[in-house]
Amino acid sequence: MVTGKPLLTAEQISHRVRELGDMITEDYSGKKLLAVGILKGAFMFFSDLVKKIRVPLTVDFIIASSYVKTGTSGEVKIHYDIRDDISGKNVLLVEDIVDTGITLNHIRELILTRSPESIMICAFLDKKERRMVDVPIDYRGFEIPNEFVVGYGLDYNDMFRNLPYISVFKKST
Repeated sequence: MVTGKPLLTAEQISHRVRELGDMITEDYSGKKLLAVGILKGAFMFFSDLVKKIRVPLTVDFIIASSYVKTGTSGEVKIHYDIRDDISGKNVLLVEDIVDTGITLNHIRELILTRSPESIMICAFLDKKERRMVDVPIDYRGFEIPNEFVVGYGLDYNDMFRNLPYISVFKKST
């Protein structure tokens, strides 16, 4: 069950995505960009973000997971990988939420083995107090408290991804 009022409203999210798009546009001015969405959770954020980036870009996706219900398994599984050669490309990894950092760090290290020109990370949500692995976040949407959240692409057992806002989730007993 989703509890209480939204932690982040659709309006707050839209405003912040626009700001992030402007920052990324400025940083990549005069360059081409490969934006890589980390699925499934980042799909809404990724879609909204790339529409706000005003430099030439291509898109690709990675499907990775380390979560079972509300907890991390600690084991990262890559279910779908980038198809094209990324050597010499400017890569922007777009993630929904960083808490332990395990999944994102695994993906970042995988990308680095492929010799990109550069790699930057844009995370919609950051749960710093849960961090187990230090991973650099270059663009951060929001820092949130240590609560399990759903909405705007984030799920519980594949539910609630369609909410246009972020809400705290508490399992009914």
